[in-house]
Amino acid sequence: MAAVFLSALYGLMVQAGDRKIGFQSFSKSQWPRILFWLFVLILGSVGIVVLMEWLGITYENKKTASLQQDLSLFSFILAFVSAAVISPFYEEIIYRGFFYTWLKRKGGIVVGLVGSSFIFMLVHIPTYNTLPVNFFSGLVVAWVYEKTKSLLPSMIIHACFNGIAVILTAVA
Repeated sequence: MAAVFLSALYGLMVQAGDRKIGFQSFSKSQWPRILFWLFVLILGSVGIVVLMEWLGITYENKKTASLQQDLSLFSFILAFVSAAVISPFYEEIIYRGFFYTWLKRKGGIVVGLVGSSFIFMLVHIPTYNTLPVNFFSGLVVAWVYEKTKSLLPSMIIHACFNGIAVILTAVA
């Protein structure tokens, strides 16, 4: 179902004149920047979580609790594939490829960055404890998309970040 939905969305985007959106290759020289922005995303997210805990802003995350309570090889693989393979693929197409591009065209880069990141954050409700991190990660991957003109680096960063989060959740 997701593949059909994404194919239709991608087709509409191309029909609407957004032919530059997608899976263009990127230069090998971009890899250091991709790793840099992944590192920035990890450090920034840790900083946000520490700040939230220091301020006493904590919420239970049912997804995290569920994985930790029912940790089996199957549940770990399912969570990992969902978070680190499937979600980055379709979320980058929707939130960066579509929303960021559309908002940027309507209001400029800042509107695109903030608007698409805000939408990305909102769709992650009810995982309230991750909303500030989701907003920050939306900014980072949208910026990477802006600079590389390809969704692939954003997908790579998103996938690595989510994969690390699932692994840390499982071992915590």
